[in-house]
Amino acid sequence: MTGVLTEAGIFVGGGGEGHALPQQLLLKYGNRHGLVAGATGTGKTVTLQVLAEAFSTAGVPVFMADVKGDLAGIAMPGTAAGKLHEAFAARAATIGYELAYRDFPVTFWDLFGEQGHPVRTTVSDMGPLLLSRLLGLTDAQEGVLNIAFHVADSEGLALLDMADLRAMLVNVGERADELSLRYGNIAPQSVGAIQRALLVLENQGAVKFFGEPALDLADMMIPAPDGRGRVNVLAADRLMGSPRLYATFLLWLLSELFEQLPEVGDPDKPKFVFFFDEAHLLFDDAPKALVDKVEQVARLIRSKGVGVYFVTQNPADVPEDILGQLGNRVQHALRAFTARDQKDLKRAAENYRANPRFDTEDAIREVGTGEAVTSFLEAKGVPGVVERTLVRPPQSRLGPLSPEERRAILASSPFGLKYDKVVDRESAYEILTARAAAAAKDAAEAEATAQKADSTGEAREFRNARRYDGGGSDKTARTAPRRSSSARNDSLLETFGKSLVRQLGTKAGQQIVRGVLGTFFRAR
Repeated sequence: MTGVLTEAGIFVGGGGEGHALPQQLLLKYGNRHGLVAGATGTGKTVTLQVLAEAFSTAGVPVFMADVKGDLAGIAMPGTAAGKLHEAFAARAATIGYELAYRDFPVTFWDLFGEQGHPVRTTVSDMGPLLLSRLLGLTDAQEGVLNIAFHVADSEGLALLDMADLRAMLVNVGERADELSLRYGNIAPQSVGAIQRALLVLENQGAVKFFGEPALDLADMMIPAPDGRGRVNVLAADRLMGSPRLYATFLLWLLSELFEQLPEVGDPDKPKFVFFFDEAHLLFDDAPKALVDKVEQVARLIRSKGVGVYFVTQNPADVPEDILGQLGNRVQHALRAFTARDQKDLKRAAENYRANPRFDTEDAIREVGTGEAVTSFLEAKGVPGVVERTLVRPPQSRLGPLSPEERRAILASSPFGLKYDKVVDRESAYEILTARAAAAAKDAAEAEATAQKADSTGEAREFRNARRYDGGGSDKTARTAPRRSSSARNDSLLETFGKSLVRQLGTKAGQQIVRGVLGTFFRAR
């Protein structure tokens, strides 16, 4: 065997007696999905790298997450100076494979924009279902989030980044009484819980994931100049610190592929191959609605020409309904230290078409590093007989890149100008902020106008008031200020008081006063 490709498909390794029987994954069944499983240290990463190399050589674009940082080496050729060269050369001789080192066309991506081109999507594209999964919301909180999305859509408010979503939630909370009549109860507690969950997400650095320019999946599928498929490597070592974000992002990517790609039926080779490493993170504590969505996407995306390969430690990590759709399988060794491990091992063995030459359960337990139990679909999609297979060595480097090598590859990438700079166009946050500012300005102007009107009215009333000056002149009567009745009463009392004081100086006046006072007290 001189290369990674045969006339029919991908050469994975040698099986049968003496490992002389070629084991291959037929390209026309590459979109029937697959499973790569096995305990830590059994060779899953090498198998993943071998499959990615072979699909790329066949002109099929590939996406895979680099969880530990050692898949990045696919961008560089292996060398005879590598510490595993002798072991690889011996393995190649055993299976009849001519080992030739080479590099592969790689594009690096990173949700945090540190080790690759930034990967972004808009809040609207993520949608309320996946966002609720990402935030870990309850049903009531998810309902409020759905209302926020619906109101934003109906009012033409684009939800692009986290600031847009926050502003929209505030707007919905302020209009709760109005919106509850149409969409149902909007509890302030639910709005507050969503805002707190967004804060947690921001603290994890995920705020960089939402915004523009959003990732165009077509860029991942642009072939290299030599016709090979592009290998898209997502830097996921830091991302694994936020497992919910990791799983939600990969599910979003699958959903976008399903929505954007046309139906192609059963192509001669896949249009795109997607490797989902650490697949158990997708299903751990996942609500049934989310698992159903994964199953639906996996079932239907096959007709779009997309193959999905789940990579995990134990096949039991994948739900039965999804596991049944994985036709191409590479099972590395499983450890059986506990009763549960033994049950999982037995179940894993039962999923293979038996080979009379050996016991499948024993083989899964006994295979060494670099060896696996394999079963690939044969003619008409029939599962192949299980074989103990020695997996071929990779052509590219096994291990990480140096920072300088990664920077050089990023500098030569055709996507830097498109994705490296953030674009912040007008969206919900800017529109709602402008509305609030305009409303505040209108309120301030209205208040100022009212105050001015009150002040102007008092001045006019003061100027137009009349006062009697005793002259009897019509002009004076029209222009003199008018005295109030209380002012006239005060003048009469003043006159009476002055007269009374004058009369007290006479004997008659004193008698009058005594009479008045006596009458007053008798009345009391």
